[in-house]
Amino acid sequence: MIVGFIGLGGMGAGVARTLLKGGEYKLKVWNRSTGPVEALVAEGAEAAADPAEALDADVTLSMLSQDDVIEEVVVSSGALDLARNGVVHVNLSTVSVAFADRMERVHRERGLFYVAAPVLGRPDVAAAGQLNVMCAGAPEAVAKAMPILETFSKKVWPLGDEAKRANVVKIAANFALASMIETLGEAGALVDGHGVPPAALYEVMTNSVFASPAYKTYAGLIADKAFEPAGFKMPLGLKDVRLALAAGEAGGTPLPIASLLRDAFIEAIASGDGAKDWSALARGSFRRAGRSWG
Repeated sequence: MIVGFIGLGGMGAGVARTLLKGGEYKLKVWNRSTGPVEALVAEGAEAAADPAEALDADVTLSMLSQDDVIEEVVVSSGALDLARNGVVHVNLSTVSVAFADRMERVHRERGLFYVAAPVLGRPDVAAAGQLNVMCAGAPEAVAKAMPILETFSKKVWPLGDEAKRANVVKIAANFALASMIETLGEAGALVDGHGVPPAALYEVMTNSVFASPAYKTYAGLIADKAFEPAGFKMPLGLKDVRLALAAGEAGGTPLPIASLLRDAFIEAIASGDGAKDWSALARGSFRRAGRSWG
């Protein structure tokens, strides 16, 4: 089977490399900058000259940063117009609910299949092939994509035949993660104000009622002040919180905490943390208390 891949950032390159290691697929890759393409070609992939060539496959995966970039690369470029009838395009990106609806429609109008398959996990998890994948789309398209998704995932979570269902679950999960980071920062600043090292609090939490991978990962990053290099940059966190607010408004669901998080991300970026990992959101709690952290 020929698999195309569009977008080789930190996450995309990890997924593509995992597919290559499996040896089951012929992989054609495209990226706007050539460095990641050259690296994967050296490992056995084939370079696609443009997005249209990457879509000349049985299944093509894309992993781009946001709605407008996907629109530009996949739709405005004419790549979809050149794709042959029946091609399955699997979008691994976190996009807005409205954009998921649009992508489903423009693919259907061209005789193509669109599957939304956003992922949960950081770049190291992608490289290890242990992502959690939320998946929604036409059953026949999902069935065709499923063996590929299983190659780089710990678990694939089927969520129905409307693409937006996978995206709203991913948006909600990232909103919950952002809330966790903010509360870890506030809790850490609270104990720090009384002379207790935040690491002591985090050790108690992650070895008792908060003993989960997410809490362990982010408490560790905050305690160690390990905000660079970024696995997930601050502006992407802000983007995802804004996606949650938009989805909430569209669904008639108030999200008061999301509004607070949006402002916290804006403050963090304005304070110079834009290039840091989104776990650096926790620094804001110390900053507001008149103390520094990292």
